Amino acid sequence: MKFRRRRSPDVGVDITPLIDVVFLLLIFFMVTTTFVREGGVTLELPEADTEVMARPAEPLQIIVGVDGNYLVNGEPLADQTVVTLMAAMRAAAREDGETPILISADARAPHAAVVRVMDAAGRLGFERVRIATQPAEEDGP
Repeated sequence: MKFRRRRSPDVGVDITPLIDVVFLLLIFFMVTTTFVREGGVTLELPEADTEVMARPAEPLQIIVGVDGNYLVNGEPLADQTVVTLMAAMRAAAREDGETPILISADARAPHAAVVRVMDAAGRLGFERVRIATQPAEEDGP
């Protein structure tokens, strides 16, 4: 007996529904997108002929030690509470509150101690706070 082989149907993926969905998504995103042109301000910055700079105010220096002790302008505090720190900062600062603050902390100082100084400065209304760093040592070739 001779049997005929059946032809296997071509196996293929019909991508027509996929294309329809992609076009519907494209139309959806095109219709729902808003095109807003943001207004910009053109600035003309002033020019200066002189290079004389005003001398910046002497900063209030707060040193945070390894053990979390504070020194305000080189003077140690009686205790390490926030209230004492704020009182020392208020006494050492000028009346106008524009005194810049420089925080110098040891690399091994507790993070909480540095944050406590920044919090005290913020409570007292100081806006110019800097943290002192030193340049990283570069490795040789």
